[in-house]
Amino acid sequence: MKRVLIITYYWPPAGGPGVQRWVQFVKHFRDFGIEPIVYVPENPHYPLQDASFKKDVPSDITILKHPISEPYALAKLFSKKNTQKMSSGLIANKKQSLLGKLMLFIRGNFFIPDARIRWVKPSVQFLSNYISENNIDTIVTTGPPHSLHLIGLKLKQQTILKWVADFRDPWTTIHYHKSLRLTKASSRKHKELEHQVLNTADTVVVTSSVTKEEFKNITPKPIKVITNGYDASIKIESQLDAKFSIAHIGSLLSERNPIVLWKTLAEIASENVDFKDDLNLVFAGAISEQVLENIISFGLEENCKILGYVSHEKALQLQHNSQVLLLIEMNKPETKCIIPGKLFEYLAAQRPIMTFGPSGSDVSSILKETNHGKYFPYNDGELKETILSFYSDYKNNNLKVVSNGIEKYSRKALTEKMARLLKDI
Repeated sequence: MKRVLIITYYWPPAGGPGVQRWVQFVKHFRDFGIEPIVYVPENPHYPLQDASFKKDVPSDITILKHPISEPYALAKLFSKKNTQKMSSGLIANKKQSLLGKLMLFIRGNFFIPDARIRWVKPSVQFLSNYISENNIDTIVTTGPPHSLHLIGLKLKQQTILKWVADFRDPWTTIHYHKSLRLTKASSRKHKELEHQVLNTADTVVVTSSVTKEEFKNITPKPIKVITNGYDASIKIESQLDAKFSIAHIGSLLSERNPIVLWKTLAEIASENVDFKDDLNLVFAGAISEQVLENIISFGLEENCKILGYVSHEKALQLQHNSQVLLLIEMNKPETKCIIPGKLFEYLAAQRPIMTFGPSGSDVSSILKETNHGKYFPYNDGELKETILSFYSDYKNNNLKVVSNGIEKYSRKALTEKMARLLKDI
């Protein structure tokens, strides 16, 4: 067994998509000759928690913990609401208060690259000793938060370790980077750190082809694409909703707001009484006030079911029960590289997917490849025809998809790919 140290911030009981990638790798690593050792914060600030992920962690692996000092605990004393939004990623809000703007400025310019920067120095000291005493020769850092890559950078500079930097999201081109109110000096510092990490790591791993092409302009180092995926071991019995349900699982930011969809649904509802009665819009996860206001403005309030955050297990059941699954990304060039983890769970649910996002997105390619739904670049195009076609199939008890090659996105197949990379490095 090759022993690999994995440095991650998100770990059970953390909830949300950030934790699942490495929990699933760790779950399957031993099947492919990797013995994982996981390093996590002892007292982290997790905006979402989901205890159900604990069952996926092998009970006998080594988990190292070290205290972390985070500013979010202090920030909550001034504004719990703004702190929750920032730590959850809900910062793309045009109606920010003066306090909210100030907190973003402090977050962006005094904590570079992010609010976990104060964990870097104590982690390097702690891990340096552990690595030397336990003959570790390979480490993985995964971000965001990208400050964890600075732990890898400093350990790499001090030792002869092999280092894999795993980017679940890009760094300086992620959609919320421009919202941080960075000064020119701070923006330059982000770029310098990004360049250092990408050019010092032995191998860089990304979750999308678009990010790979972006990083190729910064570093000649090897860049591998290993996407997120779905857990094929989870067996769920579908109980399809009686209503014509269109479900979105996950956070809906203010800019994840396809007005054309709400408008088209309202238009069909005004033309077809049965459609109006059958339609059920299901939202599981945080939803911005602006999105909700827009939906209500089109007269769809009675058709909405707002569930708030639900456990991962319930989210999976909702996906399998829904007639149609909705995936929404911001209509920005920076989000072409974003492949939400829930896309792969949507694929596993075997339900039609309706997606909105920017042209040229990796999501569009995956949908086309797997034959799982329709992708719309925030315009009506064939939207009305698609919804009516889905609805007609629903009325005829024939709404389904015929999958094509989703098996390569199973967590176990992806773990084999990651394990091969770690052995060959």
